Amino acid sequence: MKVFLSPPAKDFIGQKLFGFHPFTSKHLARTTPYVAVMVYVFLACTGLMAQQTAAATQADLAANDFQTSGPGAPSAETAGGLNSTGDSSSASGAFGYASDASDDAARDSQAAQKNLPNAPAPQSHPDDQPAQQTKRILGIIPNFRAISTDVKLPPQTVKDKFMDATQDSFDYSSILIPGLLAAYSMGTNATPEFHQGAAGYARYFWHAAVDQTSENYLVEFIVPVIAHEDTRYYTMGRGGFLKRTEYALTRSVITRSDSGKEEFNFSEVVGAGAASGLSSLYYPSRERSLSNTGKEWGLDVGIDAASYVVREFWPDINHKLFHGAKPSAVIQQQ
Repeated sequence: MKVFLSPPAKDFIGQKLFGFHPFTSKHLARTTPYVAVMVYVFLACTGLMAQQTAAATQADLAANDFQTSGPGAPSAETAGGLNSTGDSSSASGAFGYASDASDDAARDSQAAQKNLPNAPAPQSHPDDQPAQQTKRILGIIPNFRAISTDVKLPPQTVKDKFMDATQDSFDYSSILIPGLLAAYSMGTNATPEFHQGAAGYARYFWHAAVDQTSENYLVEFIVPVIAHEDTRYYTMGRGGFLKRTEYALTRSVITRSDSGKEEFNFSEVVGAGAASGLSSLYYPSRERSLSNTGKEWGLDVGIDAASYVVREFWPDINHKLFHGAKPSAVIQQQ
């Protein structure tokens, strides 16, 4: 709000304060020193009041810091003593010290929080824990191509596929399935031309062994290289029994390509069919029929599908019955 003074009022104020009329041009030179002194006194009083206000504010901040951070904080008396000088720079120094004290209190608070015990890590549900595969089932049956849940591996090379087929064909345990099939076939007299006894069992055995070897190389090496498919079994490891069983059985017709995409399992279907057709060349002529080849083809695919189910649930069986490695969230492919 502005105050307008009339000329008589100006003359009255000048007469009372200075003994003359200061607002006239005649006495302006004599008026200037008095005005300067009054302005200086006013500024000095204003600076002193600002200094006292800053000192009081800083003392309050120091007292609050002492209550917050303990005996190590500066006291109000010390904070007030820092502002005992009369120049205007003391006020800014007081505010700077108060800011430093506040920063110290914040650092002490952060240090106290770091010393608090860590919150317990969230516990995952057992069903969510991935399965852990082993190299062998029951310590005997090869399980080299079974991959633990969530494990991501680079694409198979041609050498990898050849080595997988070779391991499955010539591992010391590779005689197990041919031996069982030979015993079953001889017991049912599947091929009368082989006869019975030890000689008959030997004929059944070597035919079954050649069937297995030729199928391994066709299903795990030759056709996968041509079709660019991944021959490994990737364990699902999660979900209910029916869901995992369905997944395992369908792996006989669904597989991954070398690029990681799901596609029709040419390696299994075409490879097993080619192996069945090849077997007719070394079986008796009576066995060389389309029906027998189809039966052998279906048997090969069925055995592989059943083996996928065993591989899917092997980690659970290994843990519950044989106290093997418990499924862990950290996967380390053996």
